[in-house]
This record gives sequence, structure tokens and C-alpha cells, in this order.
Amino acid sequence: MGNVGEMRKRLLPIAISLAIMLLFIAHGAGMFQSRLIQQMDLWLYDVRLRATMPEKIDNRIVIVDIDEKSLAEIGRWPWSRNVVARMVDNLFDRYKVAIAGFDVVFAEPDHSSGLPVLERFAQGELRDSADYKLALSRLRSRLDYDSILADSLQKGPVILGYFFTNDEGGVKGHAVGKLPRPTFEKGDIKAPGTSFITYNGYGANIALLQNHAAAAGHFTPAIDIDGVARRVPVLINYKGNYYEALSIAMVRALFGFPDIKPFIPDGDKGYGRIESISVGDMKIPVDGNATALIPYRGRQGSFPYVSAADVIQGRVKPELLDGAIVLVGTTASGLMDLRAAPVSPVYAGVEIHANMIAGILDQTIRTTPPYALAAELFTLLITGLLLSFLLPRLKLISSVLVSVGLLSGIILLNMYLWNRGFVLPLASSLLMIPSIYIFHTSFGFLMESRSRRQITGLFGQYVPPEIVQEMSRNPDKFTMEADSREMTVLFSDVRNFTTISEGLEPRQLAQMMNEYMTPMTGIIYETRGTIDKYIGDAIMAFWGAPVQDPDHANHAIIAALNMQRELERLRPQFASRGWPEIHIGIGINTGEMRVGNMGSRFRMAYTALGDAVNLGARLEGITKEYGVGIVVGESTKAAAAGICFRELDLVRVKGKNKPVAIFQPLGRAEDMVEATRAEMGTFHEFLSVYRNGEWGKAAPLLDELQRLSPGSRLYTLYGKRIEYFRRNPPPDDWDGVFVFKTK
Repeated sequence: MGNVGEMRKRLLPIAISLAIMLLFIAHGAGMFQSRLIQQMDLWLYDVRLRATMPEKIDNRIVIVDIDEKSLAEIGRWPWSRNVVARMVDNLFDRYKVAIAGFDVVFAEPDHSSGLPVLERFAQGELRDSADYKLALSRLRSRLDYDSILADSLQKGPVILGYFFTNDEGGVKGHAVGKLPRPTFEKGDIKAPGTSFITYNGYGANIALLQNHAAAAGHFTPAIDIDGVARRVPVLINYKGNYYEALSIAMVRALFGFPDIKPFIPDGDKGYGRIESISVGDMKIPVDGNATALIPYRGRQGSFPYVSAADVIQGRVKPELLDGAIVLVGTTASGLMDLRAAPVSPVYAGVEIHANMIAGILDQTIRTTPPYALAAELFTLLITGLLLSFLLPRLKLISSVLVSVGLLSGIILLNMYLWNRGFVLPLASSLLMIPSIYIFHTSFGFLMESRSRRQITGLFGQYVPPEIVQEMSRNPDKFTMEADSREMTVLFSDVRNFTTISEGLEPRQLAQMMNEYMTPMTGIIYETRGTIDKYIGDAIMAFWGAPVQDPDHANHAIIAALNMQRELERLRPQFASRGWPEIHIGIGINTGEMRVGNMGSRFRMAYTALGDAVNLGARLEGITKEYGVGIVVGESTKAAAAGICFRELDLVRVKGKNKPVAIFQPLGRAEDMVEATRAEMGTFHEFLSVYRNGEWGKAAPLLDELQRLSPGSRLYTLYGKRIEYFRRNPPPDDWDGVFVFKTK
């Protein structure tokens, strides 16, 4: 009976574990698609790729780059065809390259020479001028730039590039230029298991250039759901005909144009799919869409780059290009051939073709085998069953060992197959095992600690963990309902933050703010403070809620002093990383506040409100006026014990009629040195005669203070006020209060 009862207790977690397993199996079988799993599989592919790339320069393939330098020297793209012809001439005549491919398209005739205009004159206003027609006939060959380039294309094997496109809705294709002959015509391939990528339009080269080129190949990429280029369509379907990729066409041209032979297992039975394509002795594995994985060698720059301008001007070292496979493309940002790649978020599209060519030549293109789906489903089933029935019986350490062992085994097997050229899905297994493990280890805890989780959920984002633990021991004593109580509020703000943010890259700014906010928050937590909110670079915190704190004023002041000290420690670290120096102002005020969960039905927040809160914000705003790091209200000074203060001023802040005294906390009273006490005594004496309007007595005292603390903004401020009042005496009823007109 005991075993039956125990089995009943385990039935629910076993059932839920099996449901988790079936969810992942359903995704793997294609019953539904989880974007998370898909993107994780892609990410894991990228991780494996980056970890195993050779990262060596391949000098066999050279990229002639239409770069920023070329645009600056030759002019904006597109260039006149005679300039391109000069580049082609140099590549074959001067540098003796083996083959050249173009990752650009010449879709429109080149009229930049003005020849069409001259021809119209010959047929119009100057049709009777024999001299004009004679001169034009002599110039025609030099001005027909398309023909000049067409002649240059025959100096060696040149492969032109073109692209396919789909009009919106996929109804009517837009065709520009002339397509090359298809690699396979309609009916040549019988592979119903292959879902070729299909397009209804294209942008190709003008007929004159296409007819004079050795061949052409498309440079249309296959983009994954995350916008990253990991595959190249080896064959693309357009109106039932199939067209090869630029990299395939170049490899074929390099070896004398051998036939392409698709390998279709069970093709004679009518349900096979293409598993690979052979070019001579070289095999190119493809997936169910006839796309091949791009074998990236490394980050951009894995192949030599030379500027197109240098080729045109003959400035390239001949040994770099002699016998090379050349790809002409662009890295200039304005020409829009930069793509996201597994190895870099910004990657030159032309280098994708270089990687494909190198991969074909070296036979390093990986494949997703036809049995990948069956292998994934089998792995999920066996692993899921083992975990579902084992974990409820095991203790924590054993559960960890079993789960980690299964994870490790799957990863090692996957990497073994990867290194042998096979790509198998990994994300489902890596997500399912932790999912089932986490469910089992948390199930009992979640059921037994409901009240503690509730308190943690309500207050964990506001207060330090030790206070949450204290609250969780007596959850009935705490509530998020609004309450009125005396508390202390603190506002801190980074000075000149706009200027700082404009001088940093977004990533640097985010990193710097994280490095700043983390220790500041830690200090507030250490003094039992509650984080109300982060407002950009500003922090709002309070003491006295949700847990009552009789020393809330002292704790807030100690926190502020420690924040300033911590900032002094951080400044050298920031400077060593090239970050600007940060200074903050802190305002603190004590008084009656409303605190609790407030907001709307769309969003609630645990916060404090009231006039005392508003005054705290105003005090932070005026710290810069006095050149001090911390300003507190008189109610805070009255509530604090054991702290030494310097009275700064009597002020009337915006929105308040009653003047308030403001103070600067200097530290614990027992830590004050005699020199500081003496200076504070002199300053308080100065304030007394200043408020009585005795400028003659005030000036010498101020001179003494400035001698003690040269460069003090506070003393400079009072010096300017005395100069002003000497020229513009205040009224007889002046009470010594300074009025702030702004926040």
C-alpha cells in the first residue's frame, strides 16, 4: 500500500514530464513550430561553426573590392562600363587571374558616354552632315562602353552575377535583363521530395554582356528566420527551370564546365529528394530545399581583399593575383551588399561566395542528413522517458548527475557527428532535459512555499534579499496596500548625463550604467533601503517601508555618504576604460509619505508619494547650485543622530511657499577632524552675519573660508551674492531666504 501511495504522489510530475517530452517531439515532427527552439538551433549552429572554423586566410580566392576608397577615387557606383572593362583587362592581361566572377549586376545599358545622344543628332538635325557622320563612325567604337566591356569579358572565363526576386504577393514577376540558359530545364529533375526555393522575377545582365560572358550564376541568398545567411540555394526554380548559384558556376568554369549531376536516392521510385550535387569529382551536399550550408572559414577578411581602384590603376602586386580565383564585389555600406552572418552581424555578401567556392574545392561543406529527423525524435523519446520515470525516484545530487550526464552525452555525440560533416538538431534536447529537470526539482518547493513565494514576488524587486527573508517569516504582517507613515526618501542623479551619453556608443553607455548602478543599488540594500524605481540615470529609494525602520533617516544618510565614497573608487576604473568621470547629486528628505502599491489596472508599482517626496527630488536638483554631493532637509537632520552637518542655506524651492533650511551631511560625528569642525564653525558664523545683512563682517569670514577651501563652489556662490547685495541691497524685511525659480 505504501508503494501505491508513493506512486500516486509521483503520477502528476511523471505525467507533466511526459507532456513536456511530447511537446518537444511534436515540434521536432513539425506538428507546430516553436520560434524559440528554431532560433536556439540556429544559435547553436553558429556556436559550433565559430568554435571549429579554421580561421586561416585562403589566398586562392581574392576579392576585388568596390570599397569606399574605390568610390572616392573612381566615382560613385555604377561606374562607366569602359572603367569596368579596364579592370577586367588588367585582371586577365596584367595579373593573369584564373577566373573572375561578378557579385554585381549590369542590368541597364550604359549611356554615360553620350553615344545615344550623338546618334539622335545623326538621325535628326545633323543627318545631312557627312563630316559629323564620319566623325561619329570613328568615335562609335570608343563610346560604346557596353561593347567595350563585352569584348573584355572574352579575355578569360568571366562569370556574371544576377539575382531572383518575388514581387509582393508572388503574383507577377518583374524581369530585367537576360537570364543565362538554365542549368536544368523543366522536367530534367524528378525529385518530388525536394522543395526548391521558387521566385517569380529576376534582375539579370543586359543581353550583350550575358552573351559574351562564359556563364552566369545567381547570388540570391537563403535567409533564415533570424535574418542570418547560413545557406546558399544551389539551384533556384524559376518557371520550372533551375538556375545554379554563382559559386557553382565559377567552380564549373574553373574545371572546364563539367555537368552537374544531382544524386537522388530512390529517384526511380518517385519520392526521392536531392541529397547532393556533383560537379566533376566534387560533391556538394544539399538539404530538402536544395540549399547548401555556407562553410565560413572565419570572420570577414578570411580571403585577401584588394581595392578595385588599385586593380584599375595597376597598383596591385602581381603575385597576389597570379592564377587566383577573383570575385568582384563590394563592402561599401551604401551599395547594400552587407549581410548578417553567423560569424559577424555585418558581413560582405561577396565573401559568402568566396567561402562557398573554397568549401567546394576543399569538400568541407557540412550536411543535414536525411535521417536527422528520425535521430532527433528517437533521442527525445528515449531521453524523455528516462528522465520522466527516473527523476521522481532520485535525490537532488543523483538527479543532477543523471541530467548532466545525458546532456553531456548528447552534446559529445552531436559534436562528433559535426566534426565528421553532419549537422543534427541540438536545441530540443538541450531545452527538454533542463525543462524536465527544473520541473521536478522545483515541484515540491513550489507547493510547500507558497506564502514565501508570494512575499518574494511582491517585494523582491524592491528590497534586499535579507529583508525579503525577514518578511517571509511573518507574511501576514506585511501588505502592499497604501499606508501613511514617516519615512526618508533619497533621490540621486548623474550630473550632465546627456553630455555623457552623447559621447559614448549605446553599448558602452549601457555597460557603464550597469557598472555604476550595481554598486549604488548594493549600498542602498546594505542599509535596508527599498528601491522605488530607476529613472534613466536616476535612482529613487526610501527607508521605512515595507519594513518599519526607526533609524530610516540615519540609514539614508549613511547610504548617501557611502554612494559618494564608492563613486570616488569607481572613477579611476572608469577612466582606465575610457569612460567619462561621473558625479552625482543626492537629495534626502524625511516626512509623512503615502507608500504602497499604486498605479493603474495595466501596471502597478510599490512606490512612495507626498510633499515630502517632492521636496526630496527638489533637494537633489539644487546640489549642483551649492557644489556639494548631498543635500538634506531640516526634517532629516532633526531625525538623524550622530551625524555632523553643515547648514548650507535657507531656501524656498519651486512649488513651496514655506522656506526650509538645507544641510550637507559631512559624516559621523566621531569621525570629524578638528580642522573640519573649525571650518564649519567659521561658516556658521558667516551665515549668521550674512543673514543680518552685515556684508562688511561677512566678507572677511568668507575670505578665510576660501583660503581654507580654495575653489569651493559654495563659497564662490556666497561671494557673488555679497557682491550683488552690496550693489543691490535687499529690502528691510529680507529674511535671508534664497528663492529657486526652477526645479
